[in-house]
Amino acid sequence: MNSEMDISQHHVLTQRALELGRSGDPACVPELIRLLGMPSAGIRRLAASALAKLADFGADAALCVAALAPVALRDPHPQTRQYALRALKCYGAEARDYLPDLDDLAANGTVKDYVRKAADSAATGIREAIRLQQEDAVHKCTRCGREVSPEEHGRSQQAFQRTFCDACFDEVFLERRNFDTKVELNKTIIAKAGALVQSDGERLIADWFSMHGIAYRYDERFRILSGHAIRPDFYLPELDVYVEYWGMDTADYKIGMLKKQQLYQHEGKRLISIHPADKPRLDEVLRTKLSFFGYHIPASRGRTTAP
Repeated sequence: MNSEMDISQHHVLTQRALELGRSGDPACVPELIRLLGMPSAGIRRLAASALAKLADFGADAALCVAALAPVALRDPHPQTRQYALRALKCYGAEARDYLPDLDDLAANGTVKDYVRKAADSAATGIREAIRLQQEDAVHKCTRCGREVSPEEHGRSQQAFQRTFCDACFDEVFLERRNFDTKVELNKTIIAKAGALVQSDGERLIADWFSMHGIAYRYDERFRILSGHAIRPDFYLPELDVYVEYWGMDTADYKIGMLKKQQLYQHEGKRLISIHPADKPRLDEVLRTKLSFFGYHIPASRGRTTAP
């Protein structure tokens, strides 16, 4: 029990969560979502379990997934995360947007083994639900609107997580390959850890992460947010934080920057923005912005800690 709740209140809410889970009434979803925000990990766990049960009774899948995902990915109590992950799996294809996050969690060696297994199981179940859904669906090319065959749909989903006919697939593939080639050719600056980056600002950020023992992925291949493919400058898998270095000042670049920031915000991703003006005081900026997400760099050693 959390110290912020007295014993009687905790007992009442515990019994209420159990009652709602047994009710089979999808109208209980808003109340269960409120219980997901309680300070008691036990009540949050029971609320997640109840939401899982209501999946078979017509509960609003989009509403439940939106409430369960933050708990599954970031709740401080591992058993609560485990139950939220199991619940997320129950909503199948509706949780497709969280597959990259589930894969990251399943591969994160800093969390409990049973949480990693629950994340892997959830991702597997969601992918199977998507596959079954696709077998029954009629798909059209998102570029030209032509109806596509199951083979065309499967190939383009695997490559781009979007649906293209064969003709548009070839055009998009060529555009993507040219873009990838241009990006790779621009990586000419070597960070201390050996990564090739595109600018001095990115090198400074990469070196700061290395100095403080923070694992990062640089310019990781396309992650899908709301159907859009993006390439984060840095992703910190152990902290579930994205870091973007906005290093240019052209009109087109600023338009792209705004769109990318909106995608992060829409998906509820934790984003740190760094600008060229921040370079002279990068240590202070990164320490401060990481602390907003509960991570602090001790002065005596170079590791992140969570409160």
